[in-house]
Amino acid sequence: MSLRRLVVTALALPLITALTLGLGTAPPAHAAALTWVALGDSYASGTGTREYYPDSGGCERSPHAYPVLGAQRLGATLTFNACSGATVSGVLNGQLSGLNSATSYVTVSAGGNDIGWVSVVSRCALPWPYTCWAEIDAAENMIRNTLPGRLDQLYSRIRSLAPNARVAVVGYPRLFNGEECNLIARISPGEQAEMNAAADLLATTIRARAEAHGFAFVDARGPFTGHAVCDDVEWINGISNPLSESYHPNRAGHVGYTGIVTSALQSAARKR
Repeated sequence: MSLRRLVVTALALPLITALTLGLGTAPPAHAAALTWVALGDSYASGTGTREYYPDSGGCERSPHAYPVLGAQRLGATLTFNACSGATVSGVLNGQLSGLNSATSYVTVSAGGNDIGWVSVVSRCALPWPYTCWAEIDAAENMIRNTLPGRLDQLYSRIRSLAPNARVAVVGYPRLFNGEECNLIARISPGEQAEMNAAADLLATTIRARAEAHGFAFVDARGPFTGHAVCDDVEWINGISNPLSESYHPNRAGHVGYTGIVTSALQSAARKR
């Protein structure tokens, strides 16, 4: 090689290297902002925590509810659509507007109002000689025969609107431990056991439909064991004033929910 060619090559190498690096290196990518859409009934809205956003009205959305606490923990922007009293149909027809292809997380708690759970508990709490066996039987029949189809419709719609989201279906806890500690709400140990059995049926039914759609199921029964009504550390209110606060998770209960829900969202593999 001639001396002239060596000099030209030596001078050109730094420029060629710089151009190559510049063309081959993309700017650092920024992670997409996390978004969380919270759907469901009073167990998701935070009824039972005794403090609610003024603009939430009868929906009783609370700053202490697990969607708020969980979104803060995960650094997600929350769309808080859950509303006290919502049925599956209410969620389907009134809460899905925040879902889209960019949604990161979805949580949904629904089904308790469809089976008339509030009416069951209210009946069971009446003084002797009233009983609630017939109401429990009716709720269980509803769980077996009607609720699965409603859940399928809701879950299919959620997936179609939020195809890339990780979805966690949040279950309900057992309410009772067999003790009678509320003097003005007489629920016998036998009725408590049967209501817990109905809660088990509800949980297994919701789990089956959630998993059939590729959603994670958050089972609250284990974590809430030892924290039922009448336990030393209650995560669920007993009979309360106002009555609407009764038999709902309190602030400690929503902290408990936050842990299991955020864990499910982080570990759930997205399925289509």
